[in-house]
Amino acid sequence: MSKKSLWYPYAQMQGMKVENVVTGAEGVKLHFSDGTSVIDAVSSWWCVIHGYNHPELNNALQNQAEQFSHVMLGGLTHAPAQKLAQKLVEITPEGLNHVFFADSGSVGMEVATKMAVQYWHNKGVAGKQRFIALYRGYHGDTTGVMSLGDPEEGMHSLFKGFLREQIFVNPPTTWDGLSDPVTDEVAKLDLERAIRDLEEALQKHGHEVAAMVCEPLLQGAGGMKLYPPEYLRAARKLCDKYQVLLIIDEVATGFGRTGTFSAVDRVGISPDIAVYAKGLTAGYLGLSATMASTEVFEAFLGEDSDRAFMHGPTFMGNALACSVALKGIEIFARDDYLTKISTIESILRRELQGFKHEQVEEVRVLGAMAAIQVKDPKIFAGMQEFAAQNGVWLRPFVDVVYTMPPYIISEKDLVKICDTMKAWFK
Repeated sequence: MSKKSLWYPYAQMQGMKVENVVTGAEGVKLHFSDGTSVIDAVSSWWCVIHGYNHPELNNALQNQAEQFSHVMLGGLTHAPAQKLAQKLVEITPEGLNHVFFADSGSVGMEVATKMAVQYWHNKGVAGKQRFIALYRGYHGDTTGVMSLGDPEEGMHSLFKGFLREQIFVNPPTTWDGLSDPVTDEVAKLDLERAIRDLEEALQKHGHEVAAMVCEPLLQGAGGMKLYPPEYLRAARKLCDKYQVLLIIDEVATGFGRTGTFSAVDRVGISPDIAVYAKGLTAGYLGLSATMASTEVFEAFLGEDSDRAFMHGPTFMGNALACSVALKGIEIFARDDYLTKISTIESILRRELQGFKHEQVEEVRVLGAMAAIQVKDPKIFAGMQEFAAQNGVWLRPFVDVVYTMPPYIISEKDLVKICDTMKAWFK
């Protein structure tokens, strides 16, 4: 059998060796075929919030499988999808009253952008088919939402001429993850500049823009960059002023990652459309939820079938995924995960903030996320192997090494992650 039959993501396959074969996983640890184990410091791309092999999630999956695994939502329905939709309406920002399920964060964002364009079409407003997005943003790898990622420094710059050209603005770049409102003079000037740039873009392009799209507070794949809540409050007001919808991408930030269940809970605003994924099913199965306001939803109602939303992923509302998600939400509330996340943030700030090295540009902490940004990415050559040898699974990218641990992590294991990150530089 060819060793190259499996094509791996984000990797040059020529000469590539993947020697870490996972044979089991439990709690926060991955067990490899060579008998070693590592603490998963990145929650398998940020989704395994409850840890691995969780008995209650396992049971939820098995119990649903014994009834049925999947039926299409075309002309059929089932209790897990109905119950999950209602639960999401209850726990997400007020006004997000309608849920459209898909099978990944990228597809959920595709759904959101299609909703926004068709919303204006259904309202009889012509020409609003572009989007305002943020530099350093990332919203997925599928074709439509690739155009919303940073066109210069993002991983999809190769496709710049192929993708629809969107309008990009720079968000604020100076925020400590704590102060709200911003009081530092440099940060205040940066914030004012960013709000001014956004309004200028809306003044110029609002007539052709369907929605503004952004990751709230934390830009993930763009380098774990932070920006303050005040920017989103201003964006909400400006979008209303210039008749542009606001789409919030909570794929990575939702389910507590920034310290509140939804990142916008800290901001105090409600978007027109929001997308949740990753933590929704805790890594068990693919599922996303695109949530819309009643105003958006009602624009699709009418006697004319052309007003209907013509989108339908085969596996949308999968019963197994919905059942796991319902149990995960129950555990999140019952076990007071927001307190756990607050404790994680305190430990990360204690262990990493103030860390100095000639190659370290900045340390950023927000909720259950910490990132060390360096001046020269070449310093990370060999770091993944070094960390694994020391019992920690880390995956640096570009100029950042970060941790987004499972929320069940112990203080001892979290300190070990931080020590390993620092040890590489020493």
